[in-house]
Amino acid sequence: MKPFERRQQILAYLANHGRTEVDVLAAYFKLTGATIRKDLTALEDDNKVLRTYGSVVLISDETFDRKEKVATTDKEDKPISQKTGINLQQKQRIGQKAAELINEGNSIIFDAGSTVLQMIPYLKPFDNLSLMTNSLTIFNEILKLNKSYNLLISGGTFREKSASFHGYFAESAFIGSNFDILFIGTDGLDLHVGLTTFNEVYKVSSLMCDAANKIVLLADSSKFGRKSPNIVCGLEKIHTIITDEGLSLEMREQIREKGIELLIV
Repeated sequence: MKPFERRQQILAYLANHGRTEVDVLAAYFKLTGATIRKDLTALEDDNKVLRTYGSVVLISDETFDRKEKVATTDKEDKPISQKTGINLQQKQRIGQKAAELINEGNSIIFDAGSTVLQMIPYLKPFDNLSLMTNSLTIFNEILKLNKSYNLLISGGTFREKSASFHGYFAESAFIGSNFDILFIGTDGLDLHVGLTTFNEVYKVSSLMCDAANKIVLLADSSKFGRKSPNIVCGLEKIHTIITDEGLSLEMREQIREKGIELLIV
């Protein structure tokens, strides 16, 4: 079988079975480790699949019909409007779980991530919160709750792609501040590097991490084992990670070995 034909069959298998361990794929197609890795590398370079820790999955915001696939890239910083719809059900469950960590009277920072956005509807039961964000989208969603929160938004240069504020003034808003909790998303989590992002104006997120007593990471399982160009913070700063059940058992163990609380939804 020619490589192109075999790779189309791999895509069809993933369309039917979802996230699959690499070893399972190799066994199913009777391929050596070197050959399956070569195939998956080629498919990833074509933006067909996403390789995570020991497994592979179709790019989640594409439509696959066994014959052709409309390609989009996961190797760039997508607009927030597009990110929001990717793995939405997982993000909603993660957001709901994250809201359970809030106590009345907390002071909270919300980063501009699409998973963090899913927390906002679950703030409704709380009456006394101090909330700060650099995200115009999150700010507007909080306003829709019609609650009398102490609500702050950073200034700064507006970045349309992420609908958030960055630059000197946004960064200054978090320098010297102190909040109880930061809820933050990520484009990638690497066990050695930490939280990473494609966003080139990531400094404000790093300063959010410095301003919080507790950092809670909200990330669906596709983000694990990925490394983007810009480092936001190391894992040693993370207190809690909330993700979905797609996270491999090996990755779960390695995260817990680092003393990080891991919550699976």
